[in-house]
Amino acid sequence: MSLLRRLLGDRTPDGFPGELAEGEDVVDSARVEGGGHLVVTALGLWVPDGDGARRVGWHLVGKAAWADGVFTLTESEEAGMAGGAVLLTDRAPVSFRLPAPGKVPHHVRLRVDGSVRSRHRQELAGGGAWFVQRKIPGRDGVVLQARPDPGTDVELVAAIAEEVAAKLANPRD
Repeated sequence: MSLLRRLLGDRTPDGFPGELAEGEDVVDSARVEGGGHLVVTALGLWVPDGDGARRVGWHLVGKAAWADGVFTLTESEEAGMAGGAVLLTDRAPVSFRLPAPGKVPHHVRLRVDGSVRSRHRQELAGGGAWFVQRKIPGRDGVVLQARPDPGTDVELVAAIAEEVAAKLANPRD
């Protein structure tokens, strides 16, 4: 990135292939060993994806870990709906070596934690599930997400999530 661009406030790394949404400013970025960048914006974390980049919304970051120069991301994906709740499954973790991470791990932590409004762990037969209310970047309100552990009865988790979402939507019922 040129010094002039940085002085003028543009933190987008040189050659960044992602297409930022209008008003989506880069908060921070770090070069990934082997190519690409991790790019932090208010809407999500941009990660290298083939020859391009794609954004993972903060509400879909299941886990982010930083250790020994390696940033590991576990991305959640929406697997279905249970009434007003979203059922999630986790993708396989992906690791990125960051030679000069700067404050990217810190910014990711702040953004992920900031998206969570409440969380509850429920132990169930065969495992358990997380029920998390999260803010979706760029939208009003919160969404209830349910993420069952592998081996947990997904239909049971969906039934619980649907009931909880209904109660959250109509607390007087």
